[in-house]
Amino acid sequence: MISTHKNESMTEVGLSRNVYVWALILLGFLVSLWLALANDVATSFPKAITDPFSFSVWVNEGEDWMKKNYRWITRLIAGVIQDWYWTLEDFLIESPWLLIVAFLVLPVLGVSGLRLSIFALFAVLFWGLVGQWEPAMQTLALMGLSVLMSIIFGVIIGILCSQSDRTEAFVKPILDTMQVMPAFVYLIPAMFFFGIGGPPAIMATMIYALPPVIRLTNLGIRQVPYETIETARSFGSSNFQMLYKIRFPLALPSIMMGINQTIMMALGMVVLATFIGAEGLGGQVWVAIRKLDVGWALEGGLCILLMAIMFDRFSGAMGKTDRVQLGSEKIIFYLLPQTWDRYKLAVFIERPIGLIWLSVKWVFQSLVNIIALILSIFLRAVNSNFSDSVSNFIRTNSFLVSSLIIFYLIYLFDVYVLEIGEFPENWTISIREPISDSIAWLTINESFIGFTKGLRAFVYLYLLSPFDFYLTHIPWVFTTAVFIIISYVSVGLRFAVVTGILLLFIGACDIWYESMITLSSVLLSVLICFAIGVPLGIIASYNKTYERIQQPILDAMQTLPAFCYLVPVLMFFGGNVVSAVIATVIYSLPPIIRLTVLGLSQVAESYSEVSKSFGGNTFQTLFKIKFPMAVPSLVMGFNQTVMMAFAMQVVTPLIGGKGLGREVYQALARSDTGRGLAAGIAIVLLAIILDRISLAWTKKQRTALGL
Repeated sequence: MISTHKNESMTEVGLSRNVYVWALILLGFLVSLWLALANDVATSFPKAITDPFSFSVWVNEGEDWMKKNYRWITRLIAGVIQDWYWTLEDFLIESPWLLIVAFLVLPVLGVSGLRLSIFALFAVLFWGLVGQWEPAMQTLALMGLSVLMSIIFGVIIGILCSQSDRTEAFVKPILDTMQVMPAFVYLIPAMFFFGIGGPPAIMATMIYALPPVIRLTNLGIRQVPYETIETARSFGSSNFQMLYKIRFPLALPSIMMGINQTIMMALGMVVLATFIGAEGLGGQVWVAIRKLDVGWALEGGLCILLMAIMFDRFSGAMGKTDRVQLGSEKIIFYLLPQTWDRYKLAVFIERPIGLIWLSVKWVFQSLVNIIALILSIFLRAVNSNFSDSVSNFIRTNSFLVSSLIIFYLIYLFDVYVLEIGEFPENWTISIREPISDSIAWLTINESFIGFTKGLRAFVYLYLLSPFDFYLTHIPWVFTTAVFIIISYVSVGLRFAVVTGILLLFIGACDIWYESMITLSSVLLSVLICFAIGVPLGIIASYNKTYERIQQPILDAMQTLPAFCYLVPVLMFFGGNVVSAVIATVIYSLPPIIRLTVLGLSQVAESYSEVSKSFGGNTFQTLFKIKFPMAVPSLVMGFNQTVMMAFAMQVVTPLIGGKGLGREVYQALARSDTGRGLAAGIAIVLLAIILDRISLAWTKKQRTALGL
């Protein structure tokens, strides 16, 4: 009885506390609403602070000094990179197109198997068939050189971090800043120090894509078991030997995952690099957007999407070390999913594919064995040990040697038999005209026009405009105080002080109004994402068929660079502030859907059984049992959605977005590095504040639920 009374009293205390909390929130909202509607309250940051604090002027003066004293070094580096880039670009464009196809498809076949190699073949052929072969090669050259430099410098820095805690502590805050800084901001200093075109694009991409490979190299090496290191040390291995022969090989899966992330970030950045003169698929999309040619823009966007998926799956497969073990009675599936081996039709399809694959493999293995035998006979006269090493290497790397043979045969055919040349111009399946015709039809379709106009009007009049008015008309002192209080309650005193300093920095840079516009757009986008994403996640958690259909769509949405989301939005809604919100919603939607599914799926089935035993229906079980237990995942989904929404703010000005993103874009056009850097830092600081608050809330919810 005592325990029961105690639990009841604790419940009453918790309920009364919640009532007080919600009462304070309601009171704060009413006060803020009154302040927003009051015309005599100062809302802008005082000039007494913004005028003396000339952050933009200091940055521009520092840049001028560095250009005057050190730009000769950066231009020298740019010249070397330009030569490398032109060499690689000329090779990709001028080589026989079949050779480029082989270069891109055969490694995928060797690492990922037949299924992904067919997709890679389709992707590469699609570039040529829609007339985007040369821009695709330019993008590949930019991305290839950027990724190579990122991997070299990233692995070296990651190794240094793994060997020294002091180095890791020094590098970590730099990496944090690099990862949250909007990609557009990197283009401004890169343009002034390295000029226009390929070199600044490569340098900006390399810097932007460095953090993942550094972090995961450091993490992988540090996670090598201590017992393994002690065993190697007991056998007299030096630090270099342990690093080269033990730590690095064991950390390779983690390093490959870092390379995967670096490739995806580099691809997203080289698309944006078109704004500083870099050519490629991004330039095609941007020119098409400026000309309002949606068909052309969608062709370029699809090329980027296929390239992103291909490299994402390929680099992800390179990091996998596990292999599925099948029973002796089962055949290996090369094309269809292995889980379909219980279907007779799937087995019927796969059996001849397996026979063909094994036959081709046997032919090339036999050819490689003959080459190894011939080389061993010739080299044995020079050095028998060297001959055996070469022969063993060739036999154990038969696919690599076979691929090199195919490359060489294509080259010989092009030189001595028939010139292959560039991708045939008469091989075209242009989708530009059908898409443009469809858009033209939609623009005169009254039902569709009514829908788009109605949606734009609703979002602007009832959501965006009130949000903008509310946040821009609240006094900066009140907004700052609210953020400080929330930071103190959620995280603690230290972060509350940091929050106040960060917000004062934003205001002192004279971009408070733009920051509130950006915050309004982000919060509204996140609200819409929740309204759409949570129901979709609920449906997917209850319907596995729908989840399987939804999964590849979400994969494609998360793989596609942010720049490409502008195309369909521009196609249907034109260029305006509402289009910017819609593009942000589409880009930021996947995390909340995934984490809603994850949170609801992780609730033990026993809870649902208990609810049903007490007469609870599906809706009661969902809203009273599953949802409260899935709150940590939902808050994490809020966190990820907010981060992606902030990342989109620098891209949306291209179709009418406002706020800090437009400040960055205009600073790039005006060559105003200081203003662009201040706006970029403001985006980062707002993202950091909301990130820390949401993460702290997630931690508290997990603790409350005992997770």
